[in-house]
Amino acid sequence: MKTAFFDCFSGAAGDMIVASLLDAGAPKDALLERLESLGLCGYTISIDKTVKQGFSATRFNVELDENLKQPHRNLQDVVEILSAGSLPEPVRTRACAVFRRLAEAEAAVHGTTTDKIHFHEVGAVDAILDIVAAVSCLELLGIGRVFCSPVVTGMGTVYCAHGLLPVPAPATAELIKGVPLRECRETGELLTPTGAAVLTTVAEYFGPLPAMRIESIGCGAGVRDGNEVPNVLRVFVGEGQSEGEGETDTVTVLETTIDDSSPEMIGHCVERLLGEGVLEAYTMPIHMKKSRTGLLLTVLCEQSKIGAVERIIFAETTTFGIRRHSVERTKLRRRIEEVQTPFGPVRMKVGERPGIITVSPEYEDCRQVANQRGVPLQEVMSAARDAFNSGNQPGTAD
Repeated sequence: MKTAFFDCFSGAAGDMIVASLLDAGAPKDALLERLESLGLCGYTISIDKTVKQGFSATRFNVELDENLKQPHRNLQDVVEILSAGSLPEPVRTRACAVFRRLAEAEAAVHGTTTDKIHFHEVGAVDAILDIVAAVSCLELLGIGRVFCSPVVTGMGTVYCAHGLLPVPAPATAELIKGVPLRECRETGELLTPTGAAVLTTVAEYFGPLPAMRIESIGCGAGVRDGNEVPNVLRVFVGEGQSEGEGETDTVTVLETTIDDSSPEMIGHCVERLLGEGVLEAYTMPIHMKKSRTGLLLTVLCEQSKIGAVERIIFAETTTFGIRRHSVERTKLRRRIEEVQTPFGPVRMKVGERPGIITVSPEYEDCRQVANQRGVPLQEVMSAARDAFNSGNQPGTAD
């Protein structure tokens, strides 16, 4: 599948995302045609090449007419603009999702609701064009999966419609909750709200470069000049894991060792973690220092849940520290299929890749049916497997 990986070693802004994708091969004429269909006025777009501290890069610049006052828009205003344009449905939906994330972040910062938020900078013509252009370029390049490196935000202060604010700006900080950050001593706003909203909407994870065959590299230049780091965003575009070979993703592993909590307390912690929606939580007996026996608590979760998971572990155990690292997984392609058994319907979890099929009855379905019918659980599970196999003989499986 066509994959894009954004290397945010110098932050990211909306115009830099667009420029990097254009530099990687997105068709300029098709993009400009889509932007013109939005019916916005009072702007001109220029696309040219530049050099940033040795990096040859593309620059995407939206210049506004200073004599034309741009209105402040709310979320519904922006949605109506996007709906009026000649945008493919996936592009329109994705662009609306980006603006919805922005509205939610602004609402959280200002203590209000999304329907009462009036965008300032992000509701201006240039921000609308940047967001629509970014998601359009992804679609025009045929990119199916997007990944991103840990990001840098910059430091110091930035002046905006609300006055002089710290970096990262409040809305940006809200948008990057749960996103891994890298240290950067560069002053100024390296990560803008628009850039953060686009990346956190389209990226599946923030971590290392995934397994892929790189076909093109795009460099998008920002408007500022870096003191130590070039103000450039790189994107790697290429083929990820082949279709049909399964799926890969990156998750976070958190673990800690505990030697002074009761089994009941650990069990309660695991139940809370599973209730939070982690991918897996389990314990293993270990032998620790000073000949003490203990437990290793391991949790697998998506990066967006790291904060919530750590809060639960610190609150429900006696640990003083939690280790964490990112790991890549290879997964079977999964689907849910319902089968009819003599006892009632049961859902089956089906995992597939070429030459391999793994089937597992959903435990809760089987338990409920077994209790209702007064039959052994293993009998229901066996009947579910038989029902699946009888309906998926060679030549009938999907």
